[in-house]
Amino acid sequence: MAGQLPYKPKPGEIPTNPGVYRFRDAHGRVLYVGKAKNLRQRLSNYFAPLHTLHERTRRMVTTAASVEWTVVPTDVDSLQLEYQWIKEFDPPFNVRYKDDKSYPFMAITLGDEAPRVMVTRNRRIPGAKYFGPYPKVWAVHDTIDLMIKVFPIRTCSDASYKRAMQTGRPCFPGQIGKCGGPCSHRVTIEEHRAIVDDFIAFMQGGDERFTRDLTARMKAAAAAMDYEQAAVLRDKLTSIEAVLNKSALVLPSDTDADLFGVAEDELSAAVQHFVIRGGRVRGVSSTTIDKELDIAGGDLVDQILQRVYGDAAPADIPRRVLVPVLPPDADELEEWLRVRRGKAVEIAVAQRGQRAELLRNATLNAQQALLRHKTRRTSDYAARTQALSDLQEALGMDEAPLRIECFDISHLQGTNVVGSMVVFEDGLPRKDQYRSFSIAETTDDTDSIHQVLTRRLAHLDRPEETGDAAEAQAAPAEAQEVAPAEAGVVVETQPKKRRRFAYPPQLLIVDGGKPQVEAAARALRESGHEEIALCGIAKRLEEIWLPGDDFPVILPRTSEALYLVQRLRDEAHRFAISHQRRRRKRDIRSVLSEVPGLGETRIKALLRHFGSVAALRSATVAQIEELPGIGPKLAETVHRHLQAAESPDAPAGQSAPAIDGLAAVATADGATA
Repeated sequence: MAGQLPYKPKPGEIPTNPGVYRFRDAHGRVLYVGKAKNLRQRLSNYFAPLHTLHERTRRMVTTAASVEWTVVPTDVDSLQLEYQWIKEFDPPFNVRYKDDKSYPFMAITLGDEAPRVMVTRNRRIPGAKYFGPYPKVWAVHDTIDLMIKVFPIRTCSDASYKRAMQTGRPCFPGQIGKCGGPCSHRVTIEEHRAIVDDFIAFMQGGDERFTRDLTARMKAAAAAMDYEQAAVLRDKLTSIEAVLNKSALVLPSDTDADLFGVAEDELSAAVQHFVIRGGRVRGVSSTTIDKELDIAGGDLVDQILQRVYGDAAPADIPRRVLVPVLPPDADELEEWLRVRRGKAVEIAVAQRGQRAELLRNATLNAQQALLRHKTRRTSDYAARTQALSDLQEALGMDEAPLRIECFDISHLQGTNVVGSMVVFEDGLPRKDQYRSFSIAETTDDTDSIHQVLTRRLAHLDRPEETGDAAEAQAAPAEAQEVAPAEAGVVVETQPKKRRRFAYPPQLLIVDGGKPQVEAAARALRESGHEEIALCGIAKRLEEIWLPGDDFPVILPRTSEALYLVQRLRDEAHRFAISHQRRRRKRDIRSVLSEVPGLGETRIKALLRHFGSVAALRSATVAQIEELPGIGPKLAETVHRHLQAAESPDAPAGQSAPAIDGLAAVATADGATA
């Protein structure tokens, strides 16, 4: 790989003004669009020595064949131009958005002579006013049914409205009391328009005014002994309260805001968008993002806000936007939104109080959406098949890896070192075959990986043994070896039953980069199982390392294979951490180290004084207090911690055979004890 890119601009050629830049490939396709306050400073980062670049940035700049830029007067102009170009060119290396679903909206067709309220997923109705999105379509219908009792506006179709206005006969929904438009012949077009305006005002957060007005009118009608009218107003008030109860007050009633919860990893992100009007959550939407280049934190929030508000109507941009972290160009974004809205817009971080609580709720929903997004890709049969095929091609394997084993190491500051093995078959986890390894002595992670792989591989049949067993199983009965006859009885020799753990995987994955992969490769050579494919995944850059290679394999961010490998790695890490934590609970030194006021010197003194862990656990408070330097309060605290740690949760599974004398217990959900 060359150290310099052939299309690198000459020194001083790039201006220092704000602007927007585009990387293109040899065919002229735009690969990436970005903005900068200082074009020279930003672009110089892309033309640094290739070995210093992020792996995915390196892939982008080496795929590109040219770079071009456009100077703009202000930073706000660069933000606007970046959004327009991303929308126009859809560059593959920019973040890619995928709506979790097509959400239903409530729409009021203000462009019609007599506006109607309807449920729709179409956001392009000319002149329409939208509310939502709603998580379920029935939620929209329920809200409309309640609302038209208070604000009787048109619900019939355009064809029914036209026919009713031409014939003078009310439309069918109007005949049964479900339509309040002019086609029902109860109101004029002007009166209907006024009711529509009240409907919109209520949905935009003016609920207190209508509640107060209806309450006052109901009391006045009751005082005038017009009980029929009072009952009608009472029913309307009940309907309004039912609508309000469907969306609890989460912020002060005068608050209009949009709140964004974000959950992300190296490959993807999920965004939960809460639309808050009048202090109530009026709409919720979920979006997932595929990240091709390394983008996180404030830069990701920047891209999210551009996408959400790029085509939004001024009325849909709120006074306040609440985010988990401020984007680096927050001032420019606020100015951009102010121009689009026509009024001031504030971008703020939800740090405390009700806002922070609501942000935690949105973030939790985003985390669940991200988990669903990743799980859905690996649980779908077509996606799994594609993932295994892509992995076979990327790693140069002769066949798809139907059985994959992934290994990870976990420790607590160098102590309580454990290893984990998780198994996926046909792209799905086999939790009954998960195993954990206790590592008594080790020098570092590479030594731990070597130990764990050596112990695992010792239980595999060697290739020649596997071949003989297969031939024996396939041979007909008459061709099998027959033992010498004794007393006229012929005894047939049965094929040897394969030992537990003897089934070989097609692929081994270790959590780590080149050093961990080389340690695992050494274990394969020493065990005589070099026929098994091997790779490692480095978490920071999500690259795939093969034994003996100087450069990693880079899988596309949207690759099904990368999602499968990442899920394997994450599952192995989770399993190792779970086992390590259980060991920590049983480790007396770790338990004592958690006692407030008990340092390393006193821990050693306790163990030396009582001579054994069993004696220390059975000691009373008075006996512990006899040790110099330990008072009654500290003795009570030590005794309480020891008793709490003495009875860990019992394992909820059956014991698996010991591996090299160290028992591993597999449970139904993959936990070990």
